[in-house]
Amino acid sequence: MTEDKAPRKHEDIQERVSKGLLMVHTGNGKGKTTAGFGMVYRCLGRGYKVAIVQFMKGKWITGEVKALERFKDQVDHYALGDGFTWQTQNLEQDKATARKAWEQCLTLIRAKKHKFLFFDELNYVLKYEFLQVSEVIKGLKEKDPQTHILMTGRDAAPEIIELADLVTEMREVKHPYNTQRIKAQPGIDY
Repeated sequence: MTEDKAPRKHEDIQERVSKGLLMVHTGNGKGKTTAGFGMVYRCLGRGYKVAIVQFMKGKWITGEVKALERFKDQVDHYALGDGFTWQTQNLEQDKATARKAWEQCLTLIRAKKHKFLFFDELNYVLKYEFLQVSEVIKGLKEKDPQTHILMTGRDAAPEIIELADLVTEMREVKHPYNTQRIKAQPGIDY
């Protein structure tokens, strides 16, 4: 130990608190959903029940969803999106799809069966005002005190950031599509 650093005193460390966290992955960088699935697999490895609701990604066959097949008894997965909004160009349909996905989230929150709930790209539907932030906050507050919830998507609402226990902002530094026009690749992007 060097002399310029004081030793960490035991009394400075708070007692370990067990609490379900509200977490947010936001920002313009790649990896929000990928990091979320990392948490999913960590929870599955601990034997926890997990539920995933994907708001915008449609019925794509992704590597992470294929891997979930190995944990059928521990995971409930709902891919309820119609694709990204710039693909559908139907505002009423997008709002109805977001409403259906949020109703599924509320069902999962109220059932209190899962240790980890992953609401992928919920921040986008709030940004586009397909759902109201106040309504989502009200629903999030119904969670069991020991349940973790992760929300992903760019441009998280300030009210969501304020409510959250943990917020990570992913920032793009360099992306192969922008620099070399390399499209999404299996195993890396999906």
